[in-house]
Amino acid sequence: MDKFNIPEHVYDVIIIGGGPAGLTAGLYVSRAGLRGLCIEGESSISQITVTDLIENYPGIPEGINGFELIERFKKQALQFGLEMMSSDVTSVKQTKWDDIQGWKVTAGDRAYDALAVICATGAYWRKLGVPGEDAYTGKGVSYCATCDGPIFRNREVVVVGGGDTAVQEAIFLTNFTRKVTIVHRRDRLRATKILQKRAFANSKIDFAWNSVVEEISGKETVEKVKIKNVKSPGVTGEIPAAGIFIFTGLTPKTDIIRGVADLDQGGYIIVDANMHTSAKGIFAAGDCIKKRLRQVVTACGDGATAAFSAQLYIEELKGESY
Repeated sequence: MDKFNIPEHVYDVIIIGGGPAGLTAGLYVSRAGLRGLCIEGESSISQITVTDLIENYPGIPEGINGFELIERFKKQALQFGLEMMSSDVTSVKQTKWDDIQGWKVTAGDRAYDALAVICATGAYWRKLGVPGEDAYTGKGVSYCATCDGPIFRNREVVVVGGGDTAVQEAIFLTNFTRKVTIVHRRDRLRATKILQKRAFANSKIDFAWNSVVEEISGKETVEKVKIKNVKSPGVTGEIPAAGIFIFTGLTPKTDIIRGVADLDQGGYIIVDANMHTSAKGIFAAGDCIKKRLRQVVTACGDGATAAFSAQLYIEELKGESY
């Protein structure tokens, strides 16, 4: 133990999540001279790694593949001394050493102690909850165009959603497919104007406006998608499709923090402007927090802010604050 009665095995900061927010936090934690451990999910991956093209990240005007960008983040964080491991975190619990409060993070069959925790667990794509979705997942139902797009070469597919991701992935799918039908519950897209312009100009993309998916069906694999018009509920239709790609919003991965820090009704972690949660010593960043804009660049900003706040917290805890 050192003069603060903190056991040597205790990390200054444990970061949960290996996406842009988590790795940026790791970079800033390490550059501050703190001992940090980043635990990236073993059975899940950051959404950015399956994004075909990121063209709005500052300083990379030519665009970059999501996997390559995250590898650059990782390399930079590691060179400053960040420790990393792959495992699924199952719990975060309060612990103490003498009169000093800390946190115990359980991942796999091991537990790790830290003075502070940064939760950067991200989010995953929300399911439609319609008949056939679960039964045909992996058999035509997908949540990743980059992963599964090539499977549908010269075939017809459906994309559900009207935001940036849905439209960008629909455009990407036209590299392989014969036709892409975008099913959107409104009569206009929510995506940025430049993506809309590209989609409307693409002869392989069709649109089913004011519509929602009612059922996904087929034999061994997906063969058709039943849709319903939301403005005329009695009007239904079927779209022949070998696959359906679903991008209709996010569900935060915050189960491990539920009951530890406050969440909003949607399950997102509530933070202040400095990424403090309601729990002392726990900070959060990225797609798992309640915020307006979910982009790589904002995740990085969140991660940097969370790391700096954790640094100040630890310095005060150790009696080293300036």
